[in-house]
Amino acid sequence: MGKAIITLTIIHEFKLDVESFLFKMCYLPSRKVIRDFMVSQALLEKAKEFHGHICPFVVLGLRASEIALKKLGLTKAGERETVGEEILAIVECNNCFTDGVQVATGCTLGNNSLIYLDTGKNAVTIVRRRDWRGIRVYIDSEKLREKYFKKEAMKLFEKVVVKREGAAEDHEKLSNLWAEIGREMMNIPESEFKIEEVKVKEIERAPIFESVRCGMCSELVMKTRIEYVGGKAVCLACLGKSNAVIGRGIVLNFEYPIVKKEN
Repeated sequence: MGKAIITLTIIHEFKLDVESFLFKMCYLPSRKVIRDFMVSQALLEKAKEFHGHICPFVVLGLRASEIALKKLGLTKAGERETVGEEILAIVECNNCFTDGVQVATGCTLGNNSLIYLDTGKNAVTIVRRRDWRGIRVYIDSEKLREKYFKKEAMKLFEKVVVKREGAAEDHEKLSNLWAEIGREMMNIPESEFKIEEVKVKEIERAPIFESVRCGMCSELVMKTRIEYVGGKAVCLACLGKSNAVIGRGIVLNFEYPIVKKEN
């Protein structure tokens, strides 16, 4: 009876939902559950819906974001914060980690609260615009793999994702192993992350530009993405090249890949 009262008190004091608490207690009984804030099952499900699947780095994006938010005394950005861009998430990669950041923070590409720095690091900095004080959280993927990732999962990842090979059963097995490791990342302690308090240089709010009609396709275009050819306004799509973010990062003068039917 005494243990039950203590358990219920812990759940109440730390505002844990019962399902999430029991999941953590059962899944990794050797870990200290209440040592620091952990990713909830509800947030994991939101990430799965947004990202398409559960994997280690989408969960690490959730975990890193919640660590930073907690240390700044913040919660997920709501209507006021996203309209005013009051909280920014600065990510340094364009992989699964960043989707976790968007889900946990509410800072997205579309609401202009997500800043992408193309450094190729699994890191996120959450910053408050009012004082430009931020918390940067970085995870060392090499150390992480050695400690937490099963060799079988890494071999399958190489086969299925890196080499784009493997049969249907290989894909399914990797999916299951990846989800299993991902769920373990829900409970990864803060000590596994590099956490720094930083000062962020001021970043402008997203400006609103007027639109200009392209003289070739007649579509409206933000005026900063127009070039003038022979006195005529022409959009980058009609010119055939623009900067783009693809799998390997930011590519300058990327060939416009959309082929339209000729009238």
